[in-house]
Amino acid sequence: MTIDDILSVTEHRPWKLPDGNWKFYQEWNNAIFLHWQVDLTSLKQFVPKELEIDLFEGKPWVSLVAFTMEKIRPRHLPSFPPVSDFDEINIRTYVRSADKTGVYFLSIEGGSRLSCKVARGISGLPYRYSKIARNKGTYFSNNSEYNDHLKLSFSIGKKTEVKNALDSWLTERYALLQDTESFINNYEIHHLEWPINTIEMNSLELSYPRFDGLLNNRPDKIQYSAGVKVLAWGRRRTKRLENTDGAVGICRD
Repeated sequence: MTIDDILSVTEHRPWKLPDGNWKFYQEWNNAIFLHWQVDLTSLKQFVPKELEIDLFEGKPWVSLVAFTMEKIRPRHLPSFPPVSDFDEINIRTYVRSADKTGVYFLSIEGGSRLSCKVARGISGLPYRYSKIARNKGTYFSNNSEYNDHLKLSFSIGKKTEVKNALDSWLTERYALLQDTESFINNYEIHHLEWPINTIEMNSLELSYPRFDGLLNNRPDKIQYSAGVKVLAWGRRRTKRLENTDGAVGICRD
């Protein structure tokens, strides 16, 4: 499927495509989704006050997504596998900003030191290095600095032909929202709908001490996806501090 083909399919989006040209291409492949319904009060301490926590039927969710990033590149350049291809784990929740919904990352780990450094510098997202290894049916990560650990084995099941409302709510997100000291960064993206398969966890061990109140070894929902091809637009920044007239300043990179 070509990029023009991807751009031509927009019926599944909650809002129209962003103005201007996309700036980055990337693939999020062989993704394992672990989802937990969590307590709102416990979650609030991790989310900046400028963002509203999004709810499904009155409840917030947190997800761990373990996948392989591939072929990430700027619009007019080829990908460079030593940087563009790496395994990634992100822990995210679901938020609203103005009239748009998106994801907010509590943690992002990459399995390549160089890729983490480049991704952090270009995107401003809080990438950090962890030792990650994956094989067919297994995924392992360890970060001794934070004492974070993930070990899972799984079997992929049948394709989900008809997704329910929660399936779509957890996966069909077209904005990434992240805070820095001075700004809320907004990255708009586009891809086709995530193809979803059922998945069976043969074993699961995880320990993220910072998120003990949110994550445990019994997710409320699990999913697998072969992946999506993703287009990303330039960063849009909103100042976190109010101006003297009470208006919130906005600027584009």
